Amino acid sequence: MFGLRRFGIKLGLSTIRNILEGLENPQDRFSCIHVAGTNGKGSIASALSTILHLSGYTVGLYTSPHLVRFNERICINNTPVSDEDVVSSYNAVKRVHSGKREPTFFEFSTAMALLEFGEKNVDWAVIETGMGGRLDATNIIKPALSIISNISLEHQMYLGNSIAQIAGEKGGIIKKNAPIVTGVQQKNAISVLKEIADSQSAPLYRYKDSFRVRRKKNSNFTYFGIDNLWRDMHTPLLGSHQIDNAALVLAACEVLNRDKADLPIKRIRDGLAQNRWPGRLDIVSTSPLIILDGAHNLIAVRKLARFLSEKLSDRNITLVAGVMEDKSYPAMLRSLLPLCSRAILTQAGIDHAVPPDTLYAVAKTITPNIAVFNDVEQAVTHAVKTASPDDAICIAGSLYVVGEAKEVLDKIL
Repeated sequence: MFGLRRFGIKLGLSTIRNILEGLENPQDRFSCIHVAGTNGKGSIASALSTILHLSGYTVGLYTSPHLVRFNERICINNTPVSDEDVVSSYNAVKRVHSGKREPTFFEFSTAMALLEFGEKNVDWAVIETGMGGRLDATNIIKPALSIISNISLEHQMYLGNSIAQIAGEKGGIIKKNAPIVTGVQQKNAISVLKEIADSQSAPLYRYKDSFRVRRKKNSNFTYFGIDNLWRDMHTPLLGSHQIDNAALVLAACEVLNRDKADLPIKRIRDGLAQNRWPGRLDIVSTSPLIILDGAHNLIAVRKLARFLSEKLSDRNITLVAGVMEDKSYPAMLRSLLPLCSRAILTQAGIDHAVPPDTLYAVAKTITPNIAVFNDVEQAVTHAVKTASPDDAICIAGSLYVVGEAKEVLDKIL
């Protein structure tokens, strides 16, 4: 599979439609929730999966990318599918493909996930888009509910050069009569989504309009909802932005509870509190403090920078960073490096990673204390060996870097 077009993006639904027709349309055998947006998709999707499962449903969860193993992308009841299931679904998709072009990696894996969910007779599947929405391979599904977390400028070559254009692409997941929950705040993006929702007769529920939160201490908050007032809700995921994501989850639960599912408040509360999403402000060691955060675009990096400045201003922070070449790495480094006492620059072992020497050319104008390693294992090992127990190490810039770092840390910690 890794020999397929992993980065050769081909937007459009004809290839995935042909494959799924050959598989007898497994995506029509279960109810779906579709999650799009620039950031927060995975946190939202995993929380909904946990809540649905605790409420007694069999749940499929499809996310990307994986951190360590491909199986992480396709989960049943929050457990990655087995190697045997991966091979079986791969072979099934390979047998039926007869389109005009080779499927991309993402199209292939999406078909595998939908087939697995059909074969395992899931009640619900929570499906995260890969990129955009309207022409994303996942947009072959017919969701009972759609969620658009937020929107910022990204993948402009494919999605457009303005917030309004990108909103139009992400708004492509809105379907006839299917409610839409969104955290989008920009006025021009909201107007685009509202126009699409109106054209589809889709009820639109907006964060800070239809529902809101009041923050308390220790990631607790009160949720002022569409239909309910829920006090003392809690998310274990770090960062103030995770309360925003949690608000979207709770609004989704309210909408589902109207006529699509039975989600008791105790299961909603427990599911939110039990949600885990590895590699996102993920503390994997306390001495030294080691944080994995797959912040891979400028918006996510700014949220990480806010967390570091608010929570770790009293520590010496080592930044271990690698970035993909389609990201605005100069701005990302300018956001993070002033908060850190040193930087260790590296790259993931995958195509389209920015060479660390290229990162160094930017970083040296911001901080003098820099080391360069050409692979993640060397970079992480050096960071841990040279850190004092009271230091903090933050590994960020790419989910691919975080995934490789996680493998290394599992061995050396």
